[in-house]
Amino acid sequence: MSKRRNPRPEPQACPCGLPATYADCCGRLHRGQARATTAEQLMRSRFSAFAVNDEAYLLDSWDPETRPADVEFDPAMRWERLEILGATAGGPFHTEGTVEFRAHYRARGAAGVLQENSRFRRDHGHWVYLDGVIAD
Repeated sequence: MSKRRNPRPEPQACPCGLPATYADCCGRLHRGQARATTAEQLMRSRFSAFAVNDEAYLLDSWDPETRPADVEFDPAMRWERLEILGATAGGPFHTEGTVEFRAHYRARGAAGVLQENSRFRRDHGHWVYLDGVIAD
């Protein structure tokens, strides 16, 4: 399913932060062997997709109404850690949800943090990323 642009080697531990290997956690979603059942699970899998440069998965999991033509990866950026700060709705029986998170990264030797409150919705029964508001 996934075609990666400038792929990075698959990590042993899953970048999303859950106590599982990449292959058994987000890797299953990236390979199309499973679908996210919650908005938070989709958020975690998208963070992992950024960490491994999986453009196809990112585009496939993006709402068709807000999806860009492609995803630009900065080769100097390494996504290192994800913190989930909170979520509203987004469960197996919801049609919409939000996830607030902090994504920690390193770029050109400096550490940084991206904090966003992301919106998700179901599209044909599957969770997709709609958009997000980045915190100052």
